[in-house]
Formats: sequence, structure tokens, C-alpha cells
Amino acid sequence: MSQGSTYAGAGVSIEAGDRAVELMKEWVDKARRPEVLGGIGGFAGLFDASALKAYERPVLATSADGVGTKVAIAQAMDKHDTVGFDLVGMLVDDLVVVGAEPLFLTDYIATGSVVPERIADIVKGIAQACSEVGCALIGGETAEHPGLLGPHEYDLAGSTTGVVEAADVLGADRVRAGDVVVAMASSGLHSNGYSLVRHVLLERAGWSLDRHVDDLGRTVGEELLEPTRLYTRPCLELIGQGLVHAFSHVTGGGLAANLERVLPVGVTATLDRATWSPPPVFRLVGQAGDVPRDELERTLNMGVGMVAVVASDQATDALSSLQQSGVPAWVAGEVDHVEAATGGTVIMRGVYA
Repeated sequence: MSQGSTYAGAGVSIEAGDRAVELMKEWVDKARRPEVLGGIGGFAGLFDASALKAYERPVLATSADGVGTKVAIAQAMDKHDTVGFDLVGMLVDDLVVVGAEPLFLTDYIATGSVVPERIADIVKGIAQACSEVGCALIGGETAEHPGLLGPHEYDLAGSTTGVVEAADVLGADRVRAGDVVVAMASSGLHSNGYSLVRHVLLERAGWSLDRHVDDLGRTVGEELLEPTRLYTRPCLELIGQGLVHAFSHVTGGGLAANLERVLPVGVTATLDRATWSPPPVFRLVGQAGDVPRDELERTLNMGVGMVAVVASDQATDALSSLQQSGVPAWVAGEVDHVEAATGGTVIMRGVYA
């Protein structure tokens, strides 16, 4: 008599999923806040919202995002404990742009085959990043999709929720002519533009991930896996000191397009490229792929991961606060009034230092 079909025979292992949960519990416990109720393994994560009673008018902010094709680098290098920082950065640093403190985060990992140790490594990175920014990891989902994804393939996404007092929401309405733009250095590529970067460096130039590049001071793979810098706590410090009119998180679309999103009609921001020198990886991508500067600038962050728009007389204080938080920062430009009822535009001038 033939044996009947099973879930495991179809490629899904419930036992492997259970083992992955056990391995990740240690790291999830490190990413807790006092408001978290219960532990992982339930049908939903629980967060005690009574803490919001301290707000006069609490506004919840939410964000959903993923890591993109950077996960292909992690898979090729079999190193999975850093992409969690990229996921958390993409999520919580979108919240802080509106002035919100991140409260909790949930993740979603889809994979062709659950390898418990690999899943635990991914969650380890997420939990470590959550701990760094003060956000609780309260739940998630690991889905096994044989036939849809290869055994060693996975994708990573998540969502997060934060809170801000209604009267303190940051945005374009606070920006004024005469403000200055403070740029905060990125740690590298972060997690945007990897389809272009992989095409240029790995396919067109034919570089291997283990190739050592003197200009980088490390291998191509090590550079491409550099985790996203997390700006949440330094930015919350600026907010607490009353030093910010607006933030812009520099992700897909580049510096100019993202800054335009927080500029009101009637002003323009002029940024001077000569105020900073992008890290070598950006120049290498441009040279290896013969990529025009404007294409690089609308695809990659070019060394700036976050910007703050502040009053000109508070720029020194803002820079000092960021320096104390360990974030390299500088004044990259200024906001000017324009006569036309258009605006909300960014002008990039000069050449990089």
C-alpha cells in the first residue's frame, strides 16, 4: 500500500518552523518594551496602549517596507544577521520623519525552505536593531513556500507602529525660507538601488563578492552587506530639544526627490555637493557601469541617509547633538523663498568634494 501524501512531503516542515521559533526567542526577548504583553507564539502580538493616556491627542503612525534585492547578497554570502538592521531602518526611520516614536514592529519572512538557524539569524538582526532604536519586536510570520521560492531563497518585510502628539507632527507646514538643511551621513548604500548595484558590479563588471577592493578597504560582499545606519534615536533627541522643522529619510528616489516631499509650495532647497564626499562605493558603481551622475543621484543615497530641516540659528546645536549621538552631519544647503506658486523643489549644485 502506498503511503499517503504529507505536508512535509510537499516541502513544508512544521517541525523546522517550531525549531526556528525556539531559536529566535532569545533575541526577541531582547527587543521588548514594558508595554509588551505575553511572548511570541500567539496568534497576535499584544501591546498595552494605556501608556498613550499620557498624550493629549495621540496620533498613531505606521509604515510597511522590505529590504529589496539586498537579500540576494545575504543569500549568496550565507550571512543573514545584518539584513534585519536594513528592515528596521527602512521602517522606523520613516516614522521618525513625522516625529513619531516607534512602539512595536512585526516581521514577515517568506522562504522556500525553513532552515531554523538561518531564520534565527535573520530575526536576531531584526531584534538587535529594534533594541537599538527602542522598538519592541512583538510578533511576525515565517512562511514556507516551496515551489515559489528556492530552498535557499527568502524575502523579508515588516510593518511598524509609532505614536506622536498631534500638535508635534513634523512636516512641510513647519518649513520656512531661511531654514538650513542638515545632512546626516549614511553608512553606505543602505538598502536601496541594489538592482542597479548588482547589475553594475556583479554582472557588468563581473566582480565576485569575495573580491577585495582597495578603495573600499574590504571585499565587495562586505561593502554591499554593510547594515543601514539607524537614525531614530538621534532624530528623537533633536525633536526633544525642539531643533527640527522637518526630516526626510533618503531611500528610493534619492536625496532630492525625498527632500522635496517635505518642502511646502513657495520654497526651494539648494544643496551644495561640495559640502560632502560620497563614500567610494558610489564612485565605483558610477565608473563600473558608466552610470550618469543624475541617475546615481535618483537611485542611491550618495552618502546621505537622513536630512533635517532646521532654523539657521539652531544649526550649530543640531550638529552638536548629532555629533554626540555618533552621527556625522553637516550643513548641506539652505531653504529659500521663490516667487512662483510652485516650489517644494530641490536644486543640486556644484561637484562633490
